[in-house]
Amino acid sequence: VQLQASGGGLVQAGGSLRLSCAASGRASGRTFSSYAVGWFRKAPGKEREFVAHISRWSGRDTNYADSVKGRFTISRDNAKNAVYLQMNSLKPEDTAVYYCAVLIGTSYLRESDYDFWGQGTLVTVSS
Repeated sequence: VQLQASGGGLVQAGGSLRLSCAASGRASGRTFSSYAVGWFRKAPGKEREFVAHISRWSGRDTNYADSVKGRFTISRDNAKNAVYLQMNSLKPEDTAVYYCAVLIGTSYLRESDYDFWGQGTLVTVSS
């Protein structure tokens, strides 16, 4: 499965952006809807960090990093093979390249449990 993240850009603090993660193809015969998906981000000079996770199929379960809880919302549309990250009340510290990936392991917090990383989309929040 191939993932493509998009929707990044330059926004002022307090503004909003909606990121999209579009999937194509299959891995081991599995459909995109059968994968849980996560968003991570990498800020300049920092390690890549977990942002949000959504469970497979209906996406009933979601999880967020404390730093984005209450501001970001992850969702999925399996008919479109897509996962979204709605980002509101953006802060300069949200500036980073945002990546999506599918969860192939058991821990949604662990970067190494993800695979098929997209190439990322840059979000820049000005103060």
